[in-house]
Amino acid sequence: MSDAVLMLDGIEKTYNRNRPGEVRVLQGASLSVARGEVVALVAPSGAGKSTLLHVAGLLDTPDAGQVAIAGRAMQGASDRARTEMRRGEVGFIYQFHHLLPEFTALENIVLPQLANGAGAAAARARAEGLLARVGLAARAGHRPAALSGGEQQRVAFCRALANAPKLLLADEPTGNLDPATSAQVFGVLMEVVRETGLSALIATHNMDLAARMDRVVRLEAGRVV
Repeated sequence: MSDAVLMLDGIEKTYNRNRPGEVRVLQGASLSVARGEVVALVAPSGAGKSTLLHVAGLLDTPDAGQVAIAGRAMQGASDRARTEMRRGEVGFIYQFHHLLPEFTALENIVLPQLANGAGAAAARARAEGLLARVGLAARAGHRPAALSGGEQQRVAFCRALANAPKLLLADEPTGNLDPATSAQVFGVLMEVVRETGLSALIATHNMDLAARMDRVVRLEAGRVV
């Protein structure tokens, strides 16, 4: 589709290729995510959801197939070009927040902006705005250990949005939270995604959350159906 922010075409990925224990994870997986579309990716554990997200986010290279982000084909791109695309156009949220424990919530959101070339004042202002948007303005100076699980995940969400990406990739973003907190955090996530017009591919095993997205696709036998 011409307005696709993410395009995956015929993605193949095998681990331990041509060795004992070879595992074919992706076998011609194809998927597109349109501008402003939120797509749920569902599959059993071990079916390859994380691998597909890593390929989509340029964290892993497929054995075959095409990856395009924001209209730019990435096959054959240099490591530097892949890093710049990942840093500027793609935001990641994981099941476990992976916040830097020695830095405050605010600093965890400022740092990726500085790495992307933003000025300190602008980075701080954006971080403060994002924290306010998710209801954590008063927690900006707290380190992750002083935050609840839901608060930590909201900070991780703000960090993913720090560089104003076009594409958000989330791997079970509420999977380690209790049901009530999960619903609350996911609600905040969806509100901000809708307001900003982000495209998102969100892997989840929670069908109630999946039903709140625009479209649900399933990964079966290494293919998206």
